[in-house]
Amino acid sequence: MTINANLARKFGDGLPTDTDRAAADQLRRLLVTAMTEARTEEGVAVSFVDPETRRKAEIILSPHLAQLFIELLRHISDGDAVTLIPVSKMLTTQQAADILNVSRPHLIKLLRSEDNPGGIPFEMIGRHRRIRATDLFEFKRKRDEERTRALDELMAADADLI
Repeated sequence: MTINANLARKFGDGLPTDTDRAAADQLRRLLVTAMTEARTEEGVAVSFVDPETRRKAEIILSPHLAQLFIELLRHISDGDAVTLIPVSKMLTTQQAADILNVSRPHLIKLLRSEDNPGGIPFEMIGRHRRIRATDLFEFKRKRDEERTRALDELMAADADLI
């Protein structure tokens, strides 16, 4: 998937280096260990040395946040480039098309389609369409669920013929 560079703040120069990958893997392992050994009622306790006071400190990550970091670090340690998209971000049609892996003209047809009740909401800003990331991800989730259901039905029908 290609995403326009205007979508996010620049961080690094592309793919993670070997040093980045090793550090991400080490930090991922630390978080996984903390999830199993340092779990509290509030979440996952992660110890660190405070750079200002030079004293040992602790931060509590919610289980959801810890899992998110682990997933992010897994991708980086695998050498994958990662892009974060704030859910409140308004996307251009090209950015949205890139996320859906469709052409921009096809996306515009989807936006215009009146017989598409599960369409993607958008706003006109001047002459330009803008799509909220949350709406786009919801559309993508529903589309993926429909595709999975249709494939399951096809496989079931095919199994009946065998």
